Amino acid sequence: MTPTGLHIAAYIIESMRLSMVVLAVAALLQSPPPVRTVGKGSLSEIGAPRQVTLRSIDEWSALWKAHGGDGQPPAVDFSREMIVGVFLGTRPTAGYGVEIVRTVAAPTLVIVEYIETGPPRDALLAQVLTAPYHLAAVPRHEGDVMFRKVEK
Repeated sequence: MTPTGLHIAAYIIESMRLSMVVLAVAALLQSPPPVRTVGKGSLSEIGAPRQVTLRSIDEWSALWKAHGGDGQPPAVDFSREMIVGVFLGTRPTAGYGVEIVRTVAAPTLVIVEYIETGPPRDALLAQVLTAPYHLAAVPRHEGDVMFRKVEK
């Protein structure tokens, strides 16, 4: 190969490396799939800790009724979305909460990340039973769903 041919080959290799770096950075910068809240609060009728994944209107209607939701459940297009939810179960006072913050998708798995919050130690709290929950519509995924508690 001539010196010019070597320079061209080196240029092509370097261009390919740069392209791979740009693609890798673009993949890392992609925003996670959106999380659309369809229900959130501190007064669910589901008193035991529970995490749910629902992929049909029948499952959604049954959970909405068991949870104590008012009227019909919020609209969800189950051809494109599914419902994920976290119920913390009964808590002894006000001040507890849960929030689904994001989903992380892989080819065969979706990880639902959520944050639990509690009242500050020195807070004056209502002495009332609560049952915090968060229900969200996320892009539909046919694979497994795993829930992971994360820190703020």
